[in-house]
Amino acid sequence: MLRAGLGVHRGLFSAARIPALSRPGGVISVLEVVLLLGFGAAAALATVLLDFHLRIPGHAILRSVFPMALGLALVPRRFGGTVMGGSALSTALLVGAARGGGAGAGALTSLSLTGPLLDLALWGAERGWRLYLGIVLAGLGSNLVALLVRGGLKAFVPGSGRRPAEEWWASAPFTYPICGILAGLLSAFVWFRLRGVKRPPDDEEAA
Repeated sequence: MLRAGLGVHRGLFSAARIPALSRPGGVISVLEVVLLLGFGAAAALATVLLDFHLRIPGHAILRSVFPMALGLALVPRRFGGTVMGGSALSTALLVGAARGGGAGAGALTSLSLTGPLLDLALWGAERGWRLYLGIVLAGLGSNLVALLVRGGLKAFVPGSGRRPAEEWWASAPFTYPICGILAGLLSAFVWFRLRGVKRPPDDEEAA
């Protein structure tokens, strides 16, 4: 069951710029599981602890997409994004509880959704440009949901967030989707090839 559910994703396996640890047809190893959980935790720690002081609404998506895309390059397993997403959400909540405060609602939303959306958007992608498109769409979709969540809090919870609502609404509807697209595009470019994809050996688990 585990082998079928976490089979190697042919497109991710063949397009990664770095050598993958997964092998088509092979049962997922303990090391692969640990790495997926670790990259999810790394995305959470980056989201909660790192502050670039950019003051650009929606820029936190980069801290979610970039490490998770690396995780899928090293461990190109189906549902790998969902594993990382669960790890990321759990880590973010634990760190937030320990520190007495964590990521904002928008950042937490994008953090928890990025992994599952990567799995969904990349499900049938087998070529470089389709992988790029899938990662970009995952970043965009994740940030659009985060925009709705953050916007809902701004609308119904007066004083929510550090930035005045008027100032936030003046830029957020534009910066959230732009940041989502740029985060996905950068992550795809760094970790995956657009052209010259070498196909892995045929195997029913890599299909």
